[in-house]
Amino acid sequence: MQFQSVNKLLEKSFKENWEREALSNYHGVTLCYKDVARRIQQLHINFRECGLQKGDKVALCSRNQANWGVCFLAAMTYGAVPVPILHEFKPGNIHYLVNHSEAKVLFVDDVIWEGLSESEMPGLYVIVQMNTLKYLYSRDEDLASVRNNLPDTFAKAFPAGFGPDDIEYYEDQPEELALINYTSGTSGFSKGVMIPYRALYANILLAGEYAEPQMNADSEVVAMLPSAHMYGMMFEFLFEMTIGAHVHFLTRVPSPKVILNALAEVKPDIIITVPLVIEKIYKNSLKPVLERNKTFLSLPIANQMIYKKIRSKLIEAFGGRFEEVILGGAAFNPEVERVLRKIHFPFTVGYGMTECAPLITYCKWYKTKAGSCGKVIPNCSIRIDSDDPKTIPGEIQVKGANVFLGYYRNEEATRQAFTEDGWLRTGDMGVIDEDGFLYLRGRSKCMILGPSGQNIYPEELEAVINNISYVVDSLVIEDGGTLVALIYPDYHQGSLDGLGRSALESRLTAALPEINKQLPNYAQIRKIEFMPEDFERTPKRSIKRYLYQR
Repeated sequence: MQFQSVNKLLEKSFKENWEREALSNYHGVTLCYKDVARRIQQLHINFRECGLQKGDKVALCSRNQANWGVCFLAAMTYGAVPVPILHEFKPGNIHYLVNHSEAKVLFVDDVIWEGLSESEMPGLYVIVQMNTLKYLYSRDEDLASVRNNLPDTFAKAFPAGFGPDDIEYYEDQPEELALINYTSGTSGFSKGVMIPYRALYANILLAGEYAEPQMNADSEVVAMLPSAHMYGMMFEFLFEMTIGAHVHFLTRVPSPKVILNALAEVKPDIIITVPLVIEKIYKNSLKPVLERNKTFLSLPIANQMIYKKIRSKLIEAFGGRFEEVILGGAAFNPEVERVLRKIHFPFTVGYGMTECAPLITYCKWYKTKAGSCGKVIPNCSIRIDSDDPKTIPGEIQVKGANVFLGYYRNEEATRQAFTEDGWLRTGDMGVIDEDGFLYLRGRSKCMILGPSGQNIYPEELEAVINNISYVVDSLVIEDGGTLVALIYPDYHQGSLDGLGRSALESRLTAALPEINKQLPNYAQIRKIEFMPEDFERTPKRSIKRYLYQR
């Protein structure tokens, strides 16, 4: 493939879309492309005056907001390396990641800053408040004066005013390090994933030519996923900036209610989200309607009318203008998928990982197959490490332009991530059918060996459990040779329905025979334990499984 400079794509987009709206905080400020460009240029002056060199690291730790986008783009278009850090990490983790990445600048949310200390991050030149772009800390007074004198410096640099022709962004090379994305994943400690520019370009090209060709400078997008995570960063923000689209950051906890309100108002052209969001909407809104109409659904003509009505209402609730809903980041509940396919709802499931920036497989909603997560994307190859890849699950391995460079300052982890012949080991298990569609079977590290050597993938068991009323989420673990289900119940909904905590737990325990009827004999769950609060989760909202193993 012929690579182009990502920063030059951004430069072109900013010049062509100068007066268009670029970044908005939902129910807050809106920045046009010219406003974003001006702030980027001011930050470039700050970077230069602070002595920041090309390739130096710039950490960002904040909730989603317009200035997060400004600061990320400012670092990358300067030739520095942005290091997004999830704002939900604890202060000790943030200190560690800033230090491990060798960041020279930290942009931070004021709320997060309250728990941090500059003395714990001695390598930083400056710490900048994200929402105001004012310095919270500078190593010496000279650096502080740079920020104070910025209006005069900017005016002198552009005496005739700042316009589109004044933009000239750093020209990147395909193999050059673009960003470092830290993710704890579900299997252990955080590793710094080194993403090259070729991987960013491969995903941008995929979105523009294959996945979202209908998107253009008139398109609207709601960013509900964490921008610090590769999935949201790429498909709710970075790709959009290269085509002149308008991104609305939710800036708040993305509950189903907040999401649906935003979608109804913004009416986005594409919806990027994780299965958990759709599953919650299904359980709270769709499932009760289906259960109330069970009798009618058994009648062929009536059920088509009901399905059509449900589909129409759901599409309207999602804004009514979107091409499709793209799901990724975790396994999709089979029951929810079956219902959405019955009503012909336009959704598709993709598969990827941070190390591939992020996409590996994808297929348009009207071409994909039930249960699959699409076909391998262009400029990428996958193989299944199995004697029979069509029927026997094996590890999914990847090669292509989208694959990362390695883990930052961790040669051992990098070495373990690749096979001897250079394929990326995903750690995920799957099969591929005769048409090239990939079907996930779980993570190899999560697999439990059954009593007679059977492979038990806990995700498949959890999908059954999660369909039970009042179950928010579950995790199946092995304990002394038996399978135990850890369940986080919906205590709030239970109380609204007149069920106290003990009554709700008794009801869920009584559902165990019903659950086991749907499971193979070798995968029977022997015990249920209840979680007093939600599981600890990764940026993708996956459960941190390693915390709950025994």
